[in-house]
Amino acid sequence: MKFCASTLALCSLYSAANAFMIQPPKVASFSLKADSYSYGSSSEDDSTKKSTSNPIDASSSYTSYSASQGSSPISTSSYTSSGITAAQQSSSSPQSKLFNTRTSKEIFEEISTITVQGGSLRTCSFEESVDRVSVYLKTEGRPLNANVELWQGPDNSPQKMSVYLEDGSLRPFRATIESPGSSNAVAIRNTGQMEFPLTAGLEVDMSGDEGCPADMLFSRDDYGTIQGGAVYTTPFPPSVQSVQVSLKSDGRPLNARIELLQGPNNNKQVIEVYTEDGYQRPFYMIIDTPGSGNVVRIVNTATVEFPLSAAIEPYITDDSEPDKSAPGGLVWS
Repeated sequence: MKFCASTLALCSLYSAANAFMIQPPKVASFSLKADSYSYGSSSEDDSTKKSTSNPIDASSSYTSYSASQGSSPISTSSYTSSGITAAQQSSSSPQSKLFNTRTSKEIFEEISTITVQGGSLRTCSFEESVDRVSVYLKTEGRPLNANVELWQGPDNSPQKMSVYLEDGSLRPFRATIESPGSSNAVAIRNTGQMEFPLTAGLEVDMSGDEGCPADMLFSRDDYGTIQGGAVYTTPFPPSVQSVQVSLKSDGRPLNARIELLQGPNNNKQVIEVYTEDGYQRPFYMIIDTPGSGNVVRIVNTATVEFPLSAAIEPYITDDSEPDKSAPGGLVWS
């Protein structure tokens, strides 16, 4: 009887000791989903998570995907650096891609868009196979103020842009962000008031280094060097409907401001750019230049130790554009 009592006492002590032992953690996951645009956890088990490799939801408003299009929820059939289709991309050289262009109006008719209210933030993550993302912003004619950032991991923003547009309908924002590596996401924050919503859309490109629009522009254009603190300006004739601008460095950080002026010190579009590595992530954008008297000004806002290379050339030219000025040369801008 004493032996049984001692055995029961030892068993109770062993079970009580387990209450103070460190238990293994529960299964948890951490992902950024494009349909909710927020961080959250999932209750999936390990086997389910291993079979699910795509972090972006097919119902995201950034992608135009249906079940008949295949297994990838990201549409890439209509994207290139200058609007060339996937069929043309396989049969043409990289240099010829710059000549097949799309206007901003055509792009917004093709892509899926979302509305970003004033003061709100929307984010979208994508697969590691995505090499670059094109960001499009516009309004219904009101001013646009927004911050566009590339996130790579927690508290890491290797590329940032501050965007101001006087008229987001006449001159939409179009830029391409290089996204090497994994865990990338694009964040769009509308810094304007509640009365100034904006429309945003994304396109992705998985064509590799051959599809980089910045590299293609530098390979065929006589680019120049802008020293730290220097200013470079170039005017364009009224026949030029849009211009393409690309900035890069030799691997050092890049800080610059790009302005579109129409008239003396009349800013129609201002973009402030920061890139952690100007060689790995060159900056490329297309600026719509309707009307006459358009001038593009590039300012290297960094110090003299950080020069940058800039390439600018017309993107869409219409020589048949009529002169819309009033008699006597009166032109409003």
